[in-house]
Amino acid sequence: MERSHKAAERRREIIAPALRQDPLLTAAGWWTILAVILFFTLSGHTEAQVRIYWAFQVPLDLLLAYSSWRVSRVATGATRRFWRVLTACGVLFVVGDTTQTLSVLLGSVSGLTNGGAVQSTCFAVGLGILIIAMLAHPHPSRSGRERIAFWLDSATVLVGGAVVAWCFAADSEGSTGDLIATLAAGAVILTAAFASTKMSLSGNAPMHKAAVLPMLLSAGFNSIGFFLAPGSSGSLPAYVFALRFLPSLLIAAGPRTQEIIARFDQHAFGAKRRKPYSLLPYGSIAIVFGALVFIVSSSQSFERGDESKLWGVIAGLGVIIALVAGRQLVAFHDNTRLIKELDHTLAELREHETRLRHQANTDGLTGLANRTHLQEEMTAALDHHEPETVSLLLIDLDGFKAVNDTLGHPAGDALLVGVAGKLTESVRAGDLVARLGGDEFAVLLHDCDETSAEHTARRILQAMETPIPVGDGAMAKANASIGAATAGVDADIESLLRDADIAMYAAKRAGKGCWRVYHPGLAGVQAG
Repeated sequence: MERSHKAAERRREIIAPALRQDPLLTAAGWWTILAVILFFTLSGHTEAQVRIYWAFQVPLDLLLAYSSWRVSRVATGATRRFWRVLTACGVLFVVGDTTQTLSVLLGSVSGLTNGGAVQSTCFAVGLGILIIAMLAHPHPSRSGRERIAFWLDSATVLVGGAVVAWCFAADSEGSTGDLIATLAAGAVILTAAFASTKMSLSGNAPMHKAAVLPMLLSAGFNSIGFFLAPGSSGSLPAYVFALRFLPSLLIAAGPRTQEIIARFDQHAFGAKRRKPYSLLPYGSIAIVFGALVFIVSSSQSFERGDESKLWGVIAGLGVIIALVAGRQLVAFHDNTRLIKELDHTLAELREHETRLRHQANTDGLTGLANRTHLQEEMTAALDHHEPETVSLLLIDLDGFKAVNDTLGHPAGDALLVGVAGKLTESVRAGDLVARLGGDEFAVLLHDCDETSAEHTARRILQAMETPIPVGDGAMAKANASIGAATAGVDADIESLLRDADIAMYAAKRAGKGCWRVYHPGLAGVQAG
């Protein structure tokens, strides 16, 4: 992890100076600065400004086409397809802007920054196929619902762009063609911005985030420049010419940046990250709602143009709400599925936790409680206990080693399992039977005085009289020595175990089938 981080740092240290010192980016920057200076110098001379605007576009279009072509040569798969599309767009922009430049140099400049038929067609076709390429660029691991959500998001922003464009177009005094062109241009600009944003955040972007940034900025400046003065006739302020020209530099800078990064970074085509949600549709709602508030608050008496704007915004808002509702429905189904998966996972975790807890508290061979569980139960039983109410039996099998040596370990295991069953059958449901290890067992008796403990020991010894099958038709009889102890006033785990242990070893010394009870008051062991 640290090594990859250091490698990324070294790449950044190499790429940053390369971008700053690139001659083509530097030349494009100064070329744009010169154009902006001329726009302000020639302020008031609209024809000269228009000629500068179109003539200075062509070199930037050439940079866009050339850099995109260079990147397409090193890219692969769907990424290569995207860069080939962008190369074709650059070529179309070169053809359209060159035709428009010749037109304004040799003839009329009546269109200002709106191109003629050839330029408009080239621009529309180029931008259209680019938007389609961005929207259709494959997304990793995208389910059917995710694809539906993606297109609903796209449609929401598209409608939002159209509504905003309508607000500006409704004020236009131009022809119906100008109105339609204004609406289409506004929707296309905002949709292009949305498509590029979604593509860059999809987790499979065909370009590095450093190359995406200038192209996103170009869409922003395009929108600002367009909505400042959407009309196509008359004159424009110098700053509008500058704002509408700046996107050409930014669009060309993106592919050039990608080309430079691809020289040094094998992971140049986007960070593999994705977001499970998009805030853009909600931004579209906010923009349209803001437009509605602005129209209502700024119009004291609605004229025909105001009414058309108002109804256009209301209609657009209704469509957006419907689209967002559909998007929320898709998200609801996804959330339901995720909740079901989460419930299933939690159930598995609870089952796994129960299994682990059972394994931690249970002897693996016999299924009885283990030493840890016995100590936990003894702690709980002795906490604020009444004297002579808690008793403990320790049971040790006699001659168990002989069974292992003569019949084998499987027979010994079968004998232990059989003893565990006899112990469980000989005690009450609320008592705890445990295996302490090897051939040593214990029984914790609740609400049991010394006399009841003696009776339980007798039952256990009686049950041991019955031979236990140990495999291959063989039978073995389990002889046991039992030590019993009853908790006094100040008894704790250690003292109760010690007393029962003393009694058990006394029984073992006395011979097979014996049991002994430890009497703290008599400081000795009494035979039962």
